[in-house]
Amino acid sequence: MPSAVIDALKVNYEIRGEGLPLIMLAPGGFDSTIESWETRGVWQSMRPLETLTRNFKMIAYDRREAGASGGRVEQFTWRVFAEQAVQLLDHLKIDRAWVIGGCMGVSVAVAMAAHFPDRCRGLLLHWPVGGYRWYSKGHEFFSRHIAFARANGLRAVAERALKASNFWSDPESGPWTSQLARDPAFAAAYVKQDLAPYLAVVAQGRDGLFDDAFVSGATGEQLLAIKHPTFIMSGDDASHSTSSAHQLRELIAGSVLSELMPPQQDAEAVKRWILESVDRGEAAR
Repeated sequence: MPSAVIDALKVNYEIRGEGLPLIMLAPGGFDSTIESWETRGVWQSMRPLETLTRNFKMIAYDRREAGASGGRVEQFTWRVFAEQAVQLLDHLKIDRAWVIGGCMGVSVAVAMAAHFPDRCRGLLLHWPVGGYRWYSKGHEFFSRHIAFARANGLRAVAERALKASNFWSDPESGPWTSQLARDPAFAAAYVKQDLAPYLAVVAQGRDGLFDDAFVSGATGEQLLAIKHPTFIMSGDDASHSTSSAHQLRELIAGSVLSELMPPQQDAEAVKRWILESVDRGEAAR
């Protein structure tokens, strides 16, 4: 599987198909990996990296701090995550792409459209995250890590990460769990940090990503400025609130919210939504 060094971080990626460029911002919260497109939710039965090869040049990647991609200790923002997607397009010499986001990948997708509009042909937003329960979950998980690190130190965090699969499944292990488990050099540098500045960075990331119960990824003003063809399919659970989908539909001009709700969203329905939405968006262009 190919990889690139982008902004001094390894990015693990995969390309399939030869059609319209489609950059894929994976679901899975802070475990956003290529594998998620084959193991999570409807994607497990749809397997888009196999079934859409005739239609798209699909660019899937492990987001920073996830899977086999690299990471570093710095404040997280939605723009930081979006910059990685744009830099991967730069590396691949792709000027503009359709953008599909799933779950927290939707937040990265709208951040990409807000900050780098010239790089997007259109947006496919599947199960956007947001709402009070999503806000509470993210805030709690970061806070649990802060409390554990403050009480036990960074060496204990690194040791715990060796037994954890990812931050989302074991919040105490923190958002750099994957790197701590896979990269001894990263872990060695991590445990030597001063604790107080580290905790400040984590808190800033928490408060930036999870600042309120609004749909995550972009402000209301930024959503109002998006002009791309945009197609939305809502979730309906604690993290993927229907209110988030409606906020996107209300604020992104001309966006289209699918009438299908779970459990109507089977693999065939989602595949049809993707293909028909892109055809509609391209015709509008």
